[in-house]
Order: sequence, then structure tokens, then C-alpha cells
Amino acid sequence: MENEDQTYRREFLARTLKTGLAVAFGLTTMGAHGESQGGAVQPHSVTFKDDGTIPNSRYPVLLYHNVTDIKGSDPASRVQQLFAVNNWTNSWRNGIYTYHHYHSTSHEVLGVYRGSVTVRLGGEQGQNFTVQAGDVIVIPAGVGHKNLGASADFGVVGAYPDGRDWDLLTGQPGERPKADQNIAALPIPGNDPVFGGDGPIRKIWT
Repeated sequence: MENEDQTYRREFLARTLKTGLAVAFGLTTMGAHGESQGGAVQPHSVTFKDDGTIPNSRYPVLLYHNVTDIKGSDPASRVQQLFAVNNWTNSWRNGIYTYHHYHSTSHEVLGVYRGSVTVRLGGEQGQNFTVQAGDVIVIPAGVGHKNLGASADFGVVGAYPDGRDWDLLTGQPGERPKADQNIAALPIPGNDPVFGGDGPIRKIWT
């Protein structure tokens, strides 16, 4: 997501990626090791229940460690390219809001290209996770997320399946049940944002 005072919805126009794109495949998130299946690293997954304020989701958050190419002078563009070739677009580069929020009209992927950040997922009663450059978080619609503190050089790319538009909800009275209806109507993305059509998301989000 973006910083509090600004909204960046930079549409990434380059939809092609050289077939020789190499991605480093290794996963360690919060001490948990992913298992490789069919060439795709299996992410660490965490599910959060409705807490009465933040709806969260029956789908788990997916946490990938060290799966993007962040070498060179423009790692943000490489993360955007990876997401775009897998049809996660409507991308932006910025930070993550420092208050609990969620989206009801789209799932979201966050790819850290520089620095590190600690985020609380799942609302006030959720869990804290620290991610760093090279890591990716796939956040189902409805799942709360909040920036608890980031390094001075922190940078992240956000994107959405099929380039969907997103809303910004914070658990205020009146958001539901419309938010719940929006969330229930969303399809499972056709592609995993990191590993494409054969990636874990369609196997895990069933």
C-alpha cells in the first residue's frame, strides 16, 4: 500500500518479460521453511478469522521469502515485471499505511524491493511478520495489514490480479455487510503473482 498522504496507482504498461527471467527460489519466513513442489516454492501460509472489525478471509496470507530479483540499480522495476507477466498489474511503488486497513474489491500482492518492514496481519488481534528485500506477501481481500515500522530505505511494489481497482477500508461502522459481499464475489486469481499459472495460489486458495 501507499504512504498515508499519497496514493500511487502507477499502471505498469510493459506486459512482456523475457523468457529467460530468472527468479531465486528459496523460502524461509519467520523460521518456517517452504517445500519445493514442481519447481515452485511453497509459501508459508497463515489464516486469520473475522475479529468483528476486520473481516479477514478464509484464504490464507501467503508469505514468500527471497523469491524476486533485487540486484542492480532498479529492483522495483524487476518486481513490477514479475507481477505484470503473471497478470498482477495496476501497480504502484511506495510504502504501507501505518494503520489497520484492508481491501474488499481486490486481493493484493506486496513485493519488498529494498529494506525491511514489520507488518501486523489480521487486525489488532493478528500476528506480526518481518519481511525484507526479495520477499513477497499475497494478501487476500479482507485481511487487515498495518506497517509497524520500516527501515529508512524501505521500498515496496503493490499490484492486483487482473489490474483490479482497490478500495481502502479501516474497520469503521457501516463498511459491512457490503465489504463482505464484495469479498465473497471475488474469484481466485488465475495466476500466482510469483510463479504464474502453475504456482501455489490456486492449489492453496481452494
